[in-house]
Amino acid sequence: MKVRHAIALAGVVVVAVAATAGVLWWTSPEQASQTTPPTGHGGGARATSPSPSAVPFPAPGRVFLGVQTNLGPYDLSAVDAFGAATGHRPSVLQFSQGWAADRFDRGLFDKTAAAGMLPILSWEPWDYTRRSSGQQPAYRLSEIIAGRFDGYLRSWASGIAVLGYPVVIRFAHEMNGFWYPWCEQANGNHRGDYVRAWRHVHDVFRQAGADNVSWLWSPNVTYAGAAPLKGLYPGDAYVDWVGLSGYYGTAGRESYISFDQIFGRTLRELASFTRKPIVVTETGATDATGQQVHWITQMFAQLPAHRQIVGLIWFETDKEIDWRISIRPAAAAAFGKGAADPRYDTAWTPNGIPRKSS
Repeated sequence: MKVRHAIALAGVVVVAVAATAGVLWWTSPEQASQTTPPTGHGGGARATSPSPSAVPFPAPGRVFLGVQTNLGPYDLSAVDAFGAATGHRPSVLQFSQGWAADRFDRGLFDKTAAAGMLPILSWEPWDYTRRSSGQQPAYRLSEIIAGRFDGYLRSWASGIAVLGYPVVIRFAHEMNGFWYPWCEQANGNHRGDYVRAWRHVHDVFRQAGADNVSWLWSPNVTYAGAAPLKGLYPGDAYVDWVGLSGYYGTAGRESYISFDQIFGRTLRELASFTRKPIVVTETGATDATGQQVHWITQMFAQLPAHRQIVGLIWFETDKEIDWRISIRPAAAAAFGKGAADPRYDTAWTPNGIPRKSS
């Protein structure tokens, strides 16, 4: 989604401060301050391969349900509120970190894993404290390809490699749009740069032994003017999961549109070049026209037809729109009723390795 950060700014393309502790740093990636005191640095064995007790997550035939909240692992109270309201404890927590302001903090991952949730890191190569969202020359894809950020990449790779449990990295999402500096339609980038940048980042992690990372390639649902997905796809050897962002109720899409209508066209496009498992990495529904409960109910009715979807993350945030359902009893009840189906009964434990087939 165009906005996932904590302070929204006005404009057609809204940009805001990341879902962090709310503190801004104006430093380079190599100098950024640590956001939360780390715990357990140096501990744990390098997760170079699954342990003998490793199990696929989600289990075959199951679909996980996760959340993204405003503060993510900095404050899990919103996750607790979501679980209490819906009666369903999320098994995945997705949270954002930006290259200019955030450096590796093991505590964020350990806190997430200790709460029984697989960490999905939305890793954003930009300075989210700046208003010029799509135009940041320092973060052109060519700069990543040239190795300017390799020291920063290695600091994260070496930190993640010793966690002792899986982590999913959703690198530079919604690249088929125009609103981020890593989009090929922005910031002086060129065709083919995105794939080269993705592969470069992936290879740095492999060289650092971070084999506990699964890679989540996550475009926005396609729209008129979007860049074609196939040309942005790094290839099956570089991708483990494919993600999609799509909402009912964003600006310009106020009329009712179902889950199938939002995602169907893009799912068909993806099926033409990859069979990787699909995760709905961001979704939500407005209640502006009083149809949030209906949309959620319909979403759960339509999901089972999409066998390639292995997970769904609800955007439980108050951003440019208040997408939260924990504050709306009827919506929370609708979500809880859908989530009570046994197909969504899939807890995550640290030996749960992201499943590589749908």
